[in-house]
Amino acid sequence: MPQRLSGKLALITGASRGIGEAVALAYAREGAQLILVARSVQDLERIDDQIRNEGGLPPLLIPLDLRDYIKIDEMAGHLATRYGKLDILVGNAGMLGELAPIHHTTPQNWHDVIGLNLNSNWHLLRALDPLLRQSDAGRVIMLTSSMAHINQPYWGAYSTSKLALEMMTKTYANEIKSITNMKVNLIDPGATDTALLRKALPGQDMAKYAKPSQITEAFVALASTECTFQGQIIKAQEFEKAA
Repeated sequence: MPQRLSGKLALITGASRGIGEAVALAYAREGAQLILVARSVQDLERIDDQIRNEGGLPPLLIPLDLRDYIKIDEMAGHLATRYGKLDILVGNAGMLGELAPIHHTTPQNWHDVIGLNLNSNWHLLRALDPLLRQSDAGRVIMLTSSMAHINQPYWGAYSTSKLALEMMTKTYANEIKSITNMKVNLIDPGATDTALLRKALPGQDMAKYAKPSQITEAFVALASTECTFQGQIIKAQEFEKAA
């Protein structure tokens, strides 16, 4: 079968583990050239080794805490000089933070969660928009959560960040739809066996949840040139069953 992302340049945040790692491996198998962003150098190098061992293109590794917003602008400048464009942006990095009542949430926790889950993605869109417009088929994929629409006690910071991310992403999709070849969408991965879910549900049997490697088809489809979705929320596990 032909590789669906051959010749595409894709940047994935939170690429060192979980869903980000699974998407990176899936994209590499589909022929994409990868830019992998995460805080852990060791984990990035581990994924680099796996991609190379499977015959994928050597990725560019960028160790970065996305809450260092100035570094995002600097990264965009380096990518502009090196590549001159970007075909795919996957905003996967996110954190749960501490589950607590709104009035007991610490300022540090609130700002950390909103800073990573929402603000960093705004900075990424702002900094990388010019490069995405240079692509023949720019694609933006942001990760949301069903918790954005569930009024669950103690999840205030996380749920707020994801609901705001949805509005920001849909607004951006609406703004660019008539003037570019870009497609901008969100993916809700559903309950997936990740470090975030394990923290949220300590002691639960993770065997009943999907593995990250089992939900990557939606990410490949939304990144492909053939994607026609715009401003949508795609449920990854339902998409996987229908594929």
